[in-house]
Amino acid sequence: MMCKEKFMKEAVDAALKGMNNNEGGPFGCVVVKDGKIVGRGNNKVTSTNDPTAHAEVTAIRDACKNLNTFQLDGCEIYTSCEPCPMCLGAIYWARPDKVYYGSNQEDAANIGFDDAFIYKEIPLPYEKRSIPFIQLERDMALAPFKAWSIKDNKTVY
Repeated sequence: MMCKEKFMKEAVDAALKGMNNNEGGPFGCVVVKDGKIVGRGNNKVTSTNDPTAHAEVTAIRDACKNLNTFQLDGCEIYTSCEPCPMCLGAIYWARPDKVYYGSNQEDAANIGFDDAFIYKEIPLPYEKRSIPFIQLERDMALAPFKAWSIKDNKTVY
């Protein structure tokens, strides 16, 4: 078995293991650097009562902890399913070199994991979203941004 297929098998195995242990949905992910797995994750939404505990997020957290960094430069992500919008955002913030995915959005939707509604919400005006977004106290909320802009010892990312 070639390396890429081996790593995808690890992601699929993580999905099956987590699902069989009743940790969450059927999703798994590994992060690879220099040909070695540096992070593992599977969906743990229901076992941790954490809606952000998707496979990609848990694998990214594990890899960043193991590598002692907040970015995954030089890494590849192997995920058993095409990432949802939240995981897509997390992946872009983590900045890996490449992402390989197994099943796709349609496959996930076919078993009840349909993220299409989120993609439809994004371009809507805030007041038309199914969860309204209402801006409040912008001037007050700009204080941390003003402080950040003049902070001398910040770590830029």
